[in-house]
Amino acid sequence: MAKIGYARCSTDKQDVAAQRMILRELGVPEDRIYVDEGLTGTNRKRPGLDQALAAVRAGDTLVVPKLDRLARSVPDARDIGDSMVARGVRLSLGGSIYDPTDPMGKMFFNILATFAEFEADLARMRTREGMAIARAKGKLKGKQPKLSAAQQRHLVKLHAEGEHNITELAELFKVSRPTVYRVLEKATVSAAAWR
Repeated sequence: MAKIGYARCSTDKQDVAAQRMILRELGVPEDRIYVDEGLTGTNRKRPGLDQALAAVRAGDTLVVPKLDRLARSVPDARDIGDSMVARGVRLSLGGSIYDPTDPMGKMFFNILATFAEFEADLARMRTREGMAIARAKGKLKGKQPKLSAAQQRHLVKLHAEGEHNITELAELFKVSRPTVYRVLEKATVSAAAWR
């Protein structure tokens, strides 16, 4: 009848200290808390969650501070909740035990999962809007080329003259070999488009 804890934060800048404190207050020993940092709840490949799910046995309780730390979509929350029930593991959401046999408990769980998914969708929408505004203002330009247009023309010219191989061109322009190949490929495509 052990308690296993799980905490998650979406970015490396966030801190799971508050979640760890809540889990300890809910009776989870520090060495039984599994953590994922820098991973979103929509990403199902979370090593900390996998370890927590592997650590729980029938009769144990998986404790999470809030449902949105466990899952950010209704199907994922239901999948995890159902798998816990099937294994005989109780799920504690901030101290409240999820009981799938209780209609009110089941409804509450689904409402929490819906809000978690809604919150994730809003965050994605705000991110897309922010990127669109930054792009419109010219602040989000993407990855800049390693070589200027003049350097690229010079590289292509040297390659066409046949006096330098790819490795020598990479050393001469202080770039990687794949960058040289990309510049040459881009030049070939551009030349073909002009024909």
